[in-house]
Amino acid sequence: MAVQEKTRIYQNIIGEDSVPATTGKTFTVTNPADTRMELGICQQSGEEDVNAAVEAAKKALPSWRETAAPERGVYILRAAAYIEERSEEYIEQLIKEVGKSYADAKAEVVRTIRCMRYLAGEAERLTGETIPSWDKDIIGYTKREPIGVVGVITPWNVPLAIAAWKIATALTCGCTVVFKPSSQTPVVSYWLVEAYQAVGLPGGAVNYVTGPGSKVGNAIANHADIKAVSFTGSNGVGLAINQLIAKRGARFQAEMGGKNPFVVLEDADLELAANHVIAGGFGESGQRCTATSRVIVVKSVAEEFIEILTEKVKNLNIGNPLHSETDMGPVIDKGSMEDILEYIEIGKKENGVLITGGEQITEGENAHGYFVAPTLFRNITPDMTIAQEEIFGPVISIMEAEDFDQALEWSNRVEYGLSSTIYTNDLELATKFINNIEAGFTHVNMPSTYSEPQFPFGGIKDTGVGGFREVGSTAIDFYTEYKTVYMKPHSKK
Repeated sequence: MAVQEKTRIYQNIIGEDSVPATTGKTFTVTNPADTRMELGICQQSGEEDVNAAVEAAKKALPSWRETAAPERGVYILRAAAYIEERSEEYIEQLIKEVGKSYADAKAEVVRTIRCMRYLAGEAERLTGETIPSWDKDIIGYTKREPIGVVGVITPWNVPLAIAAWKIATALTCGCTVVFKPSSQTPVVSYWLVEAYQAVGLPGGAVNYVTGPGSKVGNAIANHADIKAVSFTGSNGVGLAINQLIAKRGARFQAEMGGKNPFVVLEDADLELAANHVIAGGFGESGQRCTATSRVIVVKSVAEEFIEILTEKVKNLNIGNPLHSETDMGPVIDKGSMEDILEYIEIGKKENGVLITGGEQITEGENAHGYFVAPTLFRNITPDMTIAQEEIFGPVISIMEAEDFDQALEWSNRVEYGLSSTIYTNDLELATKFINNIEAGFTHVNMPSTYSEPQFPFGGIKDTGVGGFREVGSTAIDFYTEYKTVYMKPHSKK
């Protein structure tokens, strides 16, 4: 391996300053495809650092909220343009830091830019409404105002786009931000904040603090001056943060796990469906909350579909995503890899039939990363562990249903409710699926991972907490409060 250049040190960004953690501790970020490659040294912060970030956000809040809303949107547009001009650098960083393929990393950068541009436009749509009064002399209307300082806690799997849309929405609404990224992907998260700095965003509008969730995340959740927290991550962490926030009555928004069904009916285009199972289930190594994890195919076409899908999966190229021929890269770290392999063993013990995959890949340069072969199981029943629990890796469970009604019932027999999809040309059954599936959003003849920024994003059941959606026109609801105004003109006689 070639000698690596000196590893860059990334400090916290608090107010206008870049500062080390008060703990004096740091941690090193490495490439999951080749752990010998160091990507950055980041700050292992604690409660004191969060307190300083909150103070900086409080100090910046009055002038930021008084900035004309369309002008706030201009900063976001400029930051989006900054990222677009350097898109290849951001793509490469996502490949190195998360292990995404080039196509997946590019898709995330494009999504980031689109989200920022859309949400910047919401700055010109922070509308209230005029409402008629019983008194003809009263002018009554509502207006939106920022909720205040907000905490943003983001995951490692989509570290750029998710952070971008949370922060952009908060800034659009006139809030200031304390941002804690995942400790697995803090470098590309820093680059997002750096884009805002480069275009002149006032200091303190976005503050960046890295460190363990048990310290930094809890300090954000407990801080009395943080009026709302937006979280994306695992159910366990999200529910724990929710309990802390609930004690002080602050607002909370959470998008957590998924166990998304992919239904294939008799009249489906099986080639298309198989391609989209692979895109949804093995894209980004299955590490997305919207990933396809359960394929429910009707028995009449099950054998043909499984044969098509298996052949395609066996032809996937697994390896370092820095190589252009790679279809699927590593999972994020050793702990995730071990958890995924454990779920595969559970699937075997519960009498699931392993079709392909099921092992760690260690040949050649893959020996220095966290690679799990894309895995297919069949003969899975709805109540098996691997059909119920989120694995968050390249493992797909195939179930064979008698008909549409059973496929729909099995689709809903989980605690999660994020995404779903059905493949059919039967408009009546597609509509029945849309009306009865328990999911925050759904698709017909499209991958479970598909979304656009002008549509609300979020789930129901155990997936979503707080009732607030992200992106789309309703995203501003979480970061604003309504003020009702009654005004009665009065002239002195």
